Amino acid sequence: MNSRERVIAAINHEQPDYTPMDLGGCGQTGMNASTVFKLRKALGLNEHDIKIVEPYQMLGEIEPDLLDIVKGDVLPLWNPGTLMGINSTPSKKWTMSDGTPVLMPQNFEYDVIGDGDIYVYPSGDRNAEYSLHMPKNGFFFDNIDRSGLVDEENLTPVKDFKDSYNLHSEETCKCWEKKSKELYQYTDYAIMGVLGGAGFGDVAELPGPFLTKPTGIRKMDEWLMAHLLYPEYIEAVFDYQCDIALKNLELYKQSVGDRIQTIWLSGTDFGTQNATFTSADVFRRLYKPFYKRINDWIHKNTSWKTFYHTCGAIYPLLNDFIEMGVDIVNPVQCSATGMDPQRLKNEFGDKLVFWGGGIDTQKTLPFGSKEEVQKEVKERLEIFSPDGGFVFAAIHNVVANVPVENLIEMYKILNKFRGI
Repeated sequence: MNSRERVIAAINHEQPDYTPMDLGGCGQTGMNASTVFKLRKALGLNEHDIKIVEPYQMLGEIEPDLLDIVKGDVLPLWNPGTLMGINSTPSKKWTMSDGTPVLMPQNFEYDVIGDGDIYVYPSGDRNAEYSLHMPKNGFFFDNIDRSGLVDEENLTPVKDFKDSYNLHSEETCKCWEKKSKELYQYTDYAIMGVLGGAGFGDVAELPGPFLTKPTGIRKMDEWLMAHLLYPEYIEAVFDYQCDIALKNLELYKQSVGDRIQTIWLSGTDFGTQNATFTSADVFRRLYKPFYKRINDWIHKNTSWKTFYHTCGAIYPLLNDFIEMGVDIVNPVQCSATGMDPQRLKNEFGDKLVFWGGGIDTQKTLPFGSKEEVQKEVKERLEIFSPDGGFVFAAIHNVVANVPVENLIEMYKILNKFRGI
C-alpha cells in the first residue's frame, strides 16, 4: 500500500499493510518549530529557517525529507488564513526565544514589551488592541481577553459573533482547489482538509484572536457559566455558526472534491484531565444537535471521514460522538480519567477511528527515559493497531524542549513494529 491507501484502509476499519502514522497532518498532530529544528539537525537534515505553518501554536513545517525519514503518511491542506487573522505564507524572518530561526507570516505584527514579552496585533492591525501574548522564553501564544463587560439584560448573540464566522472568499476557494490538486496528483500521501469552522465553543477561537474588536460573552469562565445562565445565547451563536459552516462546506466540496480523505472540523476540548467540562445533558442539548447537522451533511454529500479533536476525559461522551456521526477522534488522551486504551479499543474500536494515543506528551515523551518511551509506544501499538481504526500520532502536538533522543526512539520503535 502507499500512504493514501494505508490511511483509507485504517479509517474504514480495515487492516492496512502496517499502521499509518501522522506527523504534521493538522494543528494537533504537529511539532513546535523549536523541536522541528533540533530533530532535523539530529537526523542530519539540512539546517535552515523553519517555516511556521500555524503561528498560534508555533508549529513548524514538516517538510518532505523529514516526513520521509520518520515514514509519515499524511499531509495537511491548510487554509490560506490563520487564527491570528493573518495569512499563512511564511516569509518574515523571526527568532524564537531559544534562538530557533523561523519564518513567520509576512503580516505578523507584534511588539516586544519589558524584558521579552511578545504581544501580537490581530489581523496585523497596529491600531487594534493586542490579542495574543507570548511570555518571555515562551514557545506559543495565549489569548488576551478583550471583550469587556457584557450587558446581561440585552444579550445580542448573532451581532456579537457575526464577524467571527464568515463565508470563505472566491480567492480562498481557488487556493483550496489548486493546492488539493497538487497534493493529490503529485504525492501519494493521505490528505487532511484542515477546514475548521465547526468548533462550537472552541476556547482558542472564542476570544477572537483574529478580531480587532471582539464583543459578547467570550471569556472562558463566563462562557462556561452561560451554558447554565443563558443557554439561549449559546444556542443562537451555534445556530449562526452552523449555518455558515454548512455553506462553507458546500464551497469546500466544490473546491476539493474527493481529493481529501479526512476533514478536520473542530478543536473544541470537552474534557479536563479528570472529567468533562460540562455535563452530558448540557452537551446533548447545546452541542450534539449542531455537530450532527455538520456530520450528516458531510456523510450525505462526500466520501470524507470527519476528524474531531478534543482533549481530556471524554469517555462519557463517546457514544454521543458516535450518534452524531463523528468518524475520527483525536488526540486520545489515555492519561485522562476513563481513557484506558484497552477499554477504548474494546468498546469503540469498531465504531471510532483513534487518531493519536501513541505516546503521552505531558510526561513520557518530554520527561521519560528511552525505556519508558519504548514501552509505552509498543503497548499502544499492540492495543490500537489490530483490525484497523488507528492512525499513530503523539497525544497532541510535540512541544518545545522535548529531548530529541526520545523522539528518535519513538519513531524507531514505531517503525520496527511496522516492519519498515
